[in-house]
Amino acid sequence: MVDLSIIIVTYNTSEMTGKCLKILQKCLSKEEDLSSEVVVVDNASKDNTLITLKNIEQLFNEQKIGLTVVHNSQNLGYSKANNKGASISKGKYLLFLNSDVLIEDISFKNLLAQLQNDSKLAGLTVKVVLPDGNLDPASHRGFPTIWRSFSYFSGLEKIFGKIPGLNRLFGGYHLTSRSLKNIHEIDSPTGAFYLIKRDVFEEVGGFDEDFFMYGEDIDLSYRIKSLGYKIIYTPSYKVTHLKYQSGLQSEDRQTKSKTKQHFYDAMKIFYRKHYERKTPKIITNIIFSVINKKAGTA
Repeated sequence: MVDLSIIIVTYNTSEMTGKCLKILQKCLSKEEDLSSEVVVVDNASKDNTLITLKNIEQLFNEQKIGLTVVHNSQNLGYSKANNKGASISKGKYLLFLNSDVLIEDISFKNLLAQLQNDSKLAGLTVKVVLPDGNLDPASHRGFPTIWRSFSYFSGLEKIFGKIPGLNRLFGGYHLTSRSLKNIHEIDSPTGAFYLIKRDVFEEVGGFDEDFFMYGEDIDLSYRIKSLGYKIIYTPSYKVTHLKYQSGLQSEDRQTKSKTKQHFYDAMKIFYRKHYERKTPKIITNIIFSVINKKAGTA
C-alpha cells in the first residue's frame, strides 16, 4: 500500500490534463518521504487526451512515480469513473482531483498528517480558487437544505451573505459566516480537490453512481458526516480550479445542454435521497416544479 493515490477523471480536457499532471509531477517529486501514485481514468475522450497521457507517462516513469491510465470505452460519468479509479488504486489516502485543477505549492505529507492525527477527521480540502483569485464557492459548502437552497437561488445569500449576523441566516449554503483565513469544519468540499481516508471512503460505499456528474461530492460528504466524521477546510495551501471548460460553459451546444440536465438531475437525486421523506408532499411538489422550470423541462 502506498501513502497517497491521486485519482483524476478526464473527458475532452487534453490541454488542461497535461498542465495538471506536469505540475502535479513536480510537486510529488519534491516529497521524498511520501509514496504516491496517480490513476487517470479517461471517459472515452474524443480529443487528444490519450496522446497527451501517453507523453506524460514517460515523464512520470523518469521520476519513478507510478502512473496508471485507464481508458473507458464510453463515458461512465464522474462517479463511476472515480470509483473505478479508487478500486484499482493502492493508497491509504485518496485524493480526488479534477483534471482542470492546477496545484501551486502543496505538502501532501502535511495534509496527510492532519488526517492521521484525528480519528474523527475523514477528509479535507484546501483553498480552491478560480482563475480570478476568488474562492470557488463549490469548495466551501453547507448541505443544501430547503432554506439554504432558497436563500441561494433567490439571491438572499448574495445580498446578505457578507453582513455579520445575517450571513449565518442567509449564507448557509456557502458558509459565508466562516473566515476563509482559518481552519474550520465544513459540510462538503468540491470533488475538484477532495482528500479522504480510504477506509472511510470504502465504509460509505464510495460515490453514489446514480449521480452522473454534479452532486456526487456533496452526497458523499452527507453520508460521511451522517456517521459522525468531520470534514475540514484548510487555507494552508491553495490550488486553482479552471472550471467549466467542458461543462456548463462549453462552447459545444449539445455538451452544454447535457451538462445542464445532469446538473438539475443531481438536485432531484440528492433531494429524493436525503430530504423527501422528511418533507410534506406539497413542498416537494413545489421544489420539483421549480427545478424543472430552471432545467427547462417544465
